[in-house]
Amino acid sequence: MFSGIIETVSQINKVITEGTNITLEVSCDFVDEVYVDQSIAHNGVCLTVTKIHPTSYEVVMIKETIDVSCLGNLKPGDYVNIERCMKINDRLDGHMVQGHVDGKATCQAIEEVDGSWYFTFTYIGDDHKGLVVPKGSITVNGTSLTVVNPTTDTFQIAIIPYTYEHTVFQYLAIGDAVNLEFDIVGKYVKAQLELSK
Repeated sequence: MFSGIIETVSQINKVITEGTNITLEVSCDFVDEVYVDQSIAHNGVCLTVTKIHPTSYEVVMIKETIDVSCLGNLKPGDYVNIERCMKINDRLDGHMVQGHVDGKATCQAIEEVDGSWYFTFTYIGDDHKGLVVPKGSITVNGTSLTVVNPTTDTFQIAIIPYTYEHTVFQYLAIGDAVNLEFDIVGKYVKAQLELSK
């Protein structure tokens, strides 16, 4: 379980393809605190640490993860948002995030407004229907954010300077794809409504 509050931005050192799996070697400034079998969210995708190096660690993505997320597009030198799983006694500063990607979106526009930024995203597919509401929670590349101006096909998020400077939003460009995780409460409500039909 995660909160969507990004801990650090890390760089991809290596991308290794083995069969249908992809191994990422990720640089890490707190590698001395990382252990094998630990869950770490990478751009919002929960992956398990499989190997540790002096200044980096490795995680493996299976075909399902590659198919439903944007992580398969990563290459050496790219940056990812990193968050370790929550501790039981921590404050929940963001919202309940599972690290399970529900869908993807494409960055359609970026607008700077007096020191803050508005990012507009267009959904890829129909996975969002009934799950995005004004002022609701959404996770974009693992970052807990508030939905602004949702439409049938798009939504916006407003980014404050701190979030911009401490996440991969500073590297995001128009046309880039991002991972989305919708609010867990909304997903349960939608499932129950569909069952009651």
